Amino acid sequence: MQTSNWRLAKMAFLAYISASVSGRNGVSLAAAFTANAARSAGVSSRRSLTNAAAVAFLNRDRHDVSSAIGSNSNRLFSRTASTTCSAGSITALRQSTAVASDLEKNLGVSHPAYDIISTDIVHEFGAYCTLYRHKHSGAELLSVSTDDDNKCFGITFRTPPSDSTGVPHILEHSVLCGSRKYKTKDPFVQLLQGSLQTFLNAFTYPDRTCYVVASQNTKDFYNLINVYSDAVYHPRAISDPMVHAQEGWHLELEDVSAPLTYKGVVYNEMKGVYSSPDSLLQREAQQSIFPDNTYGVDSGGDPVDIPNLSFEQFAEFHAKFYHPGNSRIFFAGDDDVTKRLEIMDEYLRDFGPSPESKPASTIQWQP
Repeated sequence: MQTSNWRLAKMAFLAYISASVSGRNGVSLAAAFTANAARSAGVSSRRSLTNAAAVAFLNRDRHDVSSAIGSNSNRLFSRTASTTCSAGSITALRQSTAVASDLEKNLGVSHPAYDIISTDIVHEFGAYCTLYRHKHSGAELLSVSTDDDNKCFGITFRTPPSDSTGVPHILEHSVLCGSRKYKTKDPFVQLLQGSLQTFLNAFTYPDRTCYVVASQNTKDFYNLINVYSDAVYHPRAISDPMVHAQEGWHLELEDVSAPLTYKGVVYNEMKGVYSSPDSLLQREAQQSIFPDNTYGVDSGGDPVDIPNLSFEQFAEFHAKFYHPGNSRIFFAGDDDVTKRLEIMDEYLRDFGPSPESKPASTIQWQP
């Protein structure tokens, strides 16, 4: 259905409810439709009202309503059903309005450590959005308030590689191997096994690296945020060469008489990737189209090139790209906005401004 027709159908539902609620003789559906069309532009809760009307209407017994036509007693039943429909829609509308009012209070919440860049409302999703910039570090944080109890958090860094040693991919694995506050060897595995998370992962793209968590339990959600934030900003990996060797590459000798072999979590993973014809074709196509910028190399790592990555290059990559000024932080859900800002300020205040971070990670155009 075209968008315009869908909007007309919405207004028709609104007209039906308006005519039913009014209870006035002589109020035509066409008149109600016209009145609602005129009001629709200024009503911010139009989507909620329409949905409430639609749900109430569709929940009625359609067979009974249709069979009531032409009978005086059945017409009485039809009016009763209409009244029930109207009462249900009003209740749903009131609940929806109350939720929207609570969410609107989260729009533009201030905090002394942040500047508010902009605010916006995405009515289609009931999302109340505020974009912040951390005053001290320059990090940007998008806070989205919804009535969804599945709370989400993510940090994304722009990490364009200059070669196919797979340093963004190895670093993605390595930062989740312990940090300044969480010194356990593998907190990621422990979170997978022991937390109430609904999502927990990290991703390496050709030009960025993302760390994402979600949970329906507020206390668990805040714990996940703390573990991930400390991991990306203060990982053990940049001071412990053994993490780079474990996740990236190292030499192993399984038998005295056997030759030395390369091993490593990412190294072995990419050997599997490079054994796939589809993966090889996709990479070859991308690198042929973009031979002169970051898309002309493999951010995941080519098994031939991975052993060329030194620990010094690995640590330097983190220092260059994992500054808050080069990150984008995202929250969504029904958790408290002020608490979001306070948690992130605990980590971001450790960093000063870094005006060179964004220019250093700029993606160059293919000539």
